[in-house]
Amino acid sequence: MKKFKFILVFLFLIITITLILQYPKLNLISGYAAKNTASTIFIAGRSLKSVAANDNNVPLIKLAESTYDPSDKIAAAEVYGLMERKAICRDGLGCVLINGEVDHRLYSEIPLRVQQTIPLPYPHGHLPARDTTFSSVDYSKLGLALDHVFADTVKTRTALVLYKGHILAERYAEGFDQDTPVLGWSMTKSVLATLFGILEYQGKLTMGDQTGLPSWQIDGRKEITLGHLLRMQSGLDWDEDYSTISDVTKMLFMDSNMAAAQAGKRLVAGPTEIWNYSSGTSNLLSGLLRNTFSTYQNYLNYPYKALIDKIGMHSMIIETDLAGNFVGSSYAWASTRDWARFGQLYLQKGNWNGDQIFHPGWVAYVTEPTEHSDGVYGAHFWLNAHGKFPDVPRDMYSANGYQGQHVFIIPSKHLVVVRTGLAEEPQFDTNLFLREVIAALP
Repeated sequence: MKKFKFILVFLFLIITITLILQYPKLNLISGYAAKNTASTIFIAGRSLKSVAANDNNVPLIKLAESTYDPSDKIAAAEVYGLMERKAICRDGLGCVLINGEVDHRLYSEIPLRVQQTIPLPYPHGHLPARDTTFSSVDYSKLGLALDHVFADTVKTRTALVLYKGHILAERYAEGFDQDTPVLGWSMTKSVLATLFGILEYQGKLTMGDQTGLPSWQIDGRKEITLGHLLRMQSGLDWDEDYSTISDVTKMLFMDSNMAAAQAGKRLVAGPTEIWNYSSGTSNLLSGLLRNTFSTYQNYLNYPYKALIDKIGMHSMIIETDLAGNFVGSSYAWASTRDWARFGQLYLQKGNWNGDQIFHPGWVAYVTEPTEHSDGVYGAHFWLNAHGKFPDVPRDMYSANGYQGQHVFIIPSKHLVVVRTGLAEEPQFDTNLFLREVIAALP
């Protein structure tokens, strides 16, 4: 009996110590689960069962139990009955974690979107894609490439191959189709960068412009430019670690104003002296973007009017934080076909059906390797400039996101490839997949 009591006491102490050590993480765990549940159900239209079995079925997050209320568009999550967090969804603005009571001012302004049907075949319009067959393409090899990337261990959800503006191949996992919105995670950063490219083309700013933030005018931060921020070479302190309580996890799952997270950080090096990937930098840029508009309504309208709806990406939505800023680091949703449209726009150097969206030279700017990045990063786009993927052309560049979301653009092959899923390297082998796709081309 004494031995049994000792074991019980020992187990109780172990559980108690574990809870004490892990308790601060519960806020993040339940926050992630609540936000992901809300957005996946109310934006992507998927089921709670599917979210629990797939999206939230990752280490630590799977400890959370999620529920949702369809009438109020709210999802909640908690871990063993502790640290409940709630996320609320708003038409046009997406879903957001709330801190305390719901502020109904969150609904006061939403983007005003004009979603016209473009009478052209996909990807340039909304008519069915042309049934085009290229005699020089080996479709059997292409089919094998998709077979391999849809193997169970790779956890691919969707894949689409555009060649010379035509669909060569397209495949979807169960529960997904060509209209299902997929979270791009950090692919959103490339969309955000494009908005700055458009403003530069319109003559409203330059990449050499300083931020003008009042709090930065008393120290070395005043020298930081938009270009430094887009290239992640501002020299600002930032910890991009998703496995623990870090700058990025606190920002995404605790902060009401995500644009302020990076702004309050100190310099650890001068601009251009180091390269440090930072989602906080992207959300700071989103706040700076907001500052360029005279009204909040104009800021909300701008991404859709200038880019998203202009090229027909009508499924895309960029979610906002509690302060009303677009979460430019992480929270754009779009169908796989619309993510491919975005890649096609870049393949065409900003020209869409005769309308120049951004300057053709913008592509050269975002694909110029950033100093100290070892050739893997440009300006909010990832690169293959130094041959990280040895069997892929070095002119390949891409929008990349957590868990292996990708829009690959390969100008020398006239190719755009989209892959979304729940696994990245090593399960999803970028080099192998693109090598097999390219092997099918002339």
